[in-house]
Amino acid sequence: MAKNNTKKLRSGYSTGACSAAVAKAATLHLLGSNKGVQEVTIPFPDHSRHSFTIKTSLLDGGIAKATTIKDAGDDPDVTNGATIGAIVRFSTEPRDEKVTILGGPGVGKVTKPGLPISIGQPAINPVPRSMIKAAVEEGMQEQDAGQKNLEVTIFIENGEELAKKTLNKRLGILGGLSVLGTTGIVRPVSAKAWTATIDSSMKVAVAVGLDEIILSTGRTSEAAVAAKLELPEESLVMMGDYLEYALKAAAKHGFRKIHLAGMWAKIVKAALEIPQTHVRNGALEISNCVKLLRDLGLDNNLATELEQANTAREIYLRLKENGSYNLIRAVCARARDYAQKCSGLAVDVYLVTSEEGVVEYVDN
Repeated sequence: MAKNNTKKLRSGYSTGACSAAVAKAATLHLLGSNKGVQEVTIPFPDHSRHSFTIKTSLLDGGIAKATTIKDAGDDPDVTNGATIGAIVRFSTEPRDEKVTILGGPGVGKVTKPGLPISIGQPAINPVPRSMIKAAVEEGMQEQDAGQKNLEVTIFIENGEELAKKTLNKRLGILGGLSVLGTTGIVRPVSAKAWTATIDSSMKVAVAVGLDEIILSTGRTSEAAVAAKLELPEESLVMMGDYLEYALKAAAKHGFRKIHLAGMWAKIVKAALEIPQTHVRNGALEISNCVKLLRDLGLDNNLATELEQANTAREIYLRLKENGSYNLIRAVCARARDYAQKCSGLAVDVYLVTSEEGVVEYVDN
């Protein structure tokens, strides 16, 4: 019997969980752990507890600093391996809350409406804020801090550079990364992270008054259609492979129209009504693509030739060579029909190639 060599992907911790851990560690150091803190355990939203390896130090002026290295497990997270830190000091002015949370270097600031954090505030989402507060208050209790008020500043080393690899700028988060996480745990290739980004992008678009958006499967198709339509940056929603989710979310958020942008293989999958277009959910079967083309009028001789193709791209190039632009357009129209059926909205479809930009357009 053949062995199953599939490796189970390892989960890791969110930026929010790491922030809570360093905040508690710095609190413990500030309030009396003179030897420093090498490990700290904090509560998670599901009431479980997790431990983190920490480095702490005391700075001039009675300020404590703690850092940890983020381990995102096997998730391709840009913050994996980043240094997450907290600086904790006693509040120098009266405050209503015992714990005040601030954003330091590498943590972005919110500049657009539609996000769960107000404009002008550091991009530390509600659940991470709650985790940080709970962890710090736990540390204060362990050190019997009484009525003291603390100020906690979260920072991410090299966060501003790392943020350039994310969609933060588009969402109006400038100057650094977001501190995210709803459970504290990062699941590898997280669908939740993708869908949350889709929803956040749509909320920003709604908040600035837009009623139409560009849904794209990748940066190449997005850039080509954005240049063609000249819509505001807030209209851009990177849906990746989450086609059905994004279409339904667009309806839920109340948009009037969708501009759907994709390259050939993704457009074909939409035409075949495949709701999640990542290859891990099934490679695009050449036979299914050819059957679709037959249904749309492909003649038998060319169909027989195309059944020997190795990739969807090869099919596209062969159709072009044969002058079968009507079939390419028909595939786009079938993709449009699926998108309109799924969303209930008006949908225009744009077929994009990396060499030529927008090569086909089908409106509703």
